[in-house]
Amino acid sequence: MASKALVAPTKKAIRVAPVRPNIGIELAYQKQLDALIAAMQRDIMRTITRNYKDNPPELAQDASPAMQFRDAIADLSDKWESRFDEFAEEKSRRFGKQTTAQASRSFAAGLKKAGFTVEFKMTKAVNDVMQASIGEQVNLIRSIPAQHFKNIEGSVMRSVQTGRDLYSLQQDLMHDYGITARRAAFIARDQNNKATATITRARQEELGINQAEWLHSRGGKVPRPSHVAFSGKRYDIDKGAFLDGVWTWPGVEINCRCVSCSVIPGLD
Repeated sequence: MASKALVAPTKKAIRVAPVRPNIGIELAYQKQLDALIAAMQRDIMRTITRNYKDNPPELAQDASPAMQFRDAIADLSDKWESRFDEFAEEKSRRFGKQTTAQASRSFAAGLKKAGFTVEFKMTKAVNDVMQASIGEQVNLIRSIPAQHFKNIEGSVMRSVQTGRDLYSLQQDLMHDYGITARRAAFIARDQNNKATATITRARQEELGINQAEWLHSRGGKVPRPSHVAFSGKRYDIDKGAFLDGVWTWPGVEINCRCVSCSVIPGLD
């Protein structure tokens, strides 16, 4: 918290332009995730196709083919979970630092345009928020291969048990890949929104800004009615807004793209 809160030079309060998530950071992060997932999928397709040809589905009454498929999938899962662990540690830290720096720069630029010159530094509060964001991203990335291989095993076992052809299995595997790719894109977008929102709130509190205005993004196919209705209204930054039975802030709920406009109070 700043030793002295910001105050407008007049009796009229000043609204600061909202800090929005940086789309460039999001897309770069998503691109790296996409590349890793695509490499994993190519490895899966090669391995499963080879095993499928070696063990045609008409042999499904024998337990051996099913066990061989399970062993192959388990080996792939171990291999790619290890690679995703490495990716998660490195890329999440870079992403966390980038979003923290970008949110701080954007907020400082908005304040300057409103007539306030602020130089942000890394504080304990902001670092704590950044580390929490990094930890959440690491866990989400690590969950990608675990969920993906669960789907893959289900598709392969169903194919073996019903004696389906290789082409049908390949179509199922590509469907599983699409699900995972869409989930990765969602993670990149959602984490960018949330990290930007939480860093901005930490900076607001650091400057002694007590109120902000909720601004709905007008994006998303299914916007939350409560967020739309609350757009343009003020809330206390320390508590948030009480919407749908919980206290919350713009951008922190799953798939929420709302942002906040800091409100600098006028002179009493």
